[in-house]
Amino acid sequence: MHLEKRIVVTGGAGFVGSHLCERLIASGAHVICVDNFMTGTHANLDALHNHRRLEVLRHDVTQPLHVECDEIYNLACPASPIHYQRDPVHTTKTSVLGAINMLGLAKRHSARIFQASTSEVYGDPVEHPQAERYWGNVNPIGPRACYDEGKRCAETLFFDYHRQHGIDIKVARIFNTYGPRMHPNDGRVVSTFIVQALLNRDLTLFGDGTQTRSFCFVDDLVEGIVELMKTPPEVTGPVNLGNDGEFTMLELAELVIRLTGSRSCVVHKPLPQDDPKQRRPDLEVARQTLGWRPSVPLAQGLERTIAYFENLLLDDRIRSVVHEPALIQQA
Repeated sequence: MHLEKRIVVTGGAGFVGSHLCERLIASGAHVICVDNFMTGTHANLDALHNHRRLEVLRHDVTQPLHVECDEIYNLACPASPIHYQRDPVHTTKTSVLGAINMLGLAKRHSARIFQASTSEVYGDPVEHPQAERYWGNVNPIGPRACYDEGKRCAETLFFDYHRQHGIDIKVARIFNTYGPRMHPNDGRVVSTFIVQALLNRDLTLFGDGTQTRSFCFVDDLVEGIVELMKTPPEVTGPVNLGNDGEFTMLELAELVIRLTGSRSCVVHKPLPQDDPKQRRPDLEVARQTLGWRPSVPLAQGLERTIAYFENLLLDDRIRSVVHEPALIQQA
């Protein structure tokens, strides 16, 4: 019988997953990081290099996984439009088959399982801010549907496994998250603006810049995830996790330019199809159920993220390939 809690983290070499792995290992757990490395990187796990309580498995969750575990955090799925639209069929398979396979693993070992869902289940919302009771406004056949509908189906599977098999589930709907280890070429607005500003390139703003997002620093998100997993079995979610401070894209661009001291200007491009006009979480359930709220202000989190990208861009190989503006979307 193992004494350390054995925890599977799928997508563990990704941006959020790697931070979660560190947090769980710091708590004394033995972590099995599962990743197919399509978007995750070994470099994200450098802080845990050769740690005795970390196993790294190259594995695609569309295939069954056979390991012993006490808990599962299912984060596997590309989360930026550039990445998830590159192979939309595989994106849907990752969400749907990945959920089935991880729920099967949870069932075999009576393990508690967490699902990283997304604010994208709300689509282009007509309700603002978005509360968990809102069913969403999603285009099921658009270019973002592979991700949006894949995550919605994964939620369906989690709740059906809970009702039919008694699986202990936790579902979080994650809103825009940023911080160190974001991929420099993922097309998300925070990484895009920071890299463009550091390189003194024009900041690419889609639409008129009045569309809004809410940005949660990765450390706050990880704490919210861990707190949700501590709740009693009757607490299943879904629970919104994010930051309810709301900013226009133009405000974000101007803040990044100021914090980087950049000479960049802002240029406008057409708005991508199905791009949400506004996005802000209602966090009342998280506050009441978890006693959790985000604590890192946007400017403070951006400073830490900018420092990460400044160091990353010292590598000329990375500087030479970052950001084709036509591909950037304001995820």
